[in-house]
Amino acid sequence: MRSTGDGLATGDAFPPRGALTCASGAPAGDVVPEQVGYRGPTACAATGITYRQLDYWARTGLVEPSVRSAQGSGGQRLYSFRDVVVLKIVKRLLDTGVSLQNIRTAVHHLRSVAPSELARVTLMSDGATVYECTSPHEVVDLLQGGQGVFGIAVGVVWRDVESSLSQLHGERVDTGETLVGHNPSDELAARRNRAV
Repeated sequence: MRSTGDGLATGDAFPPRGALTCASGAPAGDVVPEQVGYRGPTACAATGITYRQLDYWARTGLVEPSVRSAQGSGGQRLYSFRDVVVLKIVKRLLDTGVSLQNIRTAVHHLRSVAPSELARVTLMSDGATVYECTSPHEVVDLLQGGQGVFGIAVGVVWRDVESSLSQLHGERVDTGETLVGHNPSDELAARRNRAV
């Protein structure tokens, strides 16, 4: 176990994404997760943050979109799947009262962890410091030492975001084509798919 400022973690492979279809209704089976980006409103819907928070975090450098930043007036930011996971983690850390300075350190560290290793990380905090644990044994040691007050299992957040995004729209990074998630209650998307 180490503070989030130190080293890397170990963990699971990049998990598969839910089924997406192109706006034309064709399956988007050839699109790998790294080729899908999400606009601001989609990132907000998947993480439970407001667009105002998202904009502020991007402008202050807390969580910047890694696919495409907003350039000029009317530019659309495009967030990667990993960015959306980090956004959700930031929200959870803020909700529990962790200081912005410690959140910045944790975000910087999460950016350095390979995607294949991120799912095994558990972030623990005593309110003052954020610790990275990569095994259940480390979590228990931290709790027995009286340091851990709460924890965030990144793998659980990962799956939660994956489930949310599978029902929302994405965008192909290479072509800009809209990818429609499977959301049975999205009547407009269903009409568009039937019209084609």
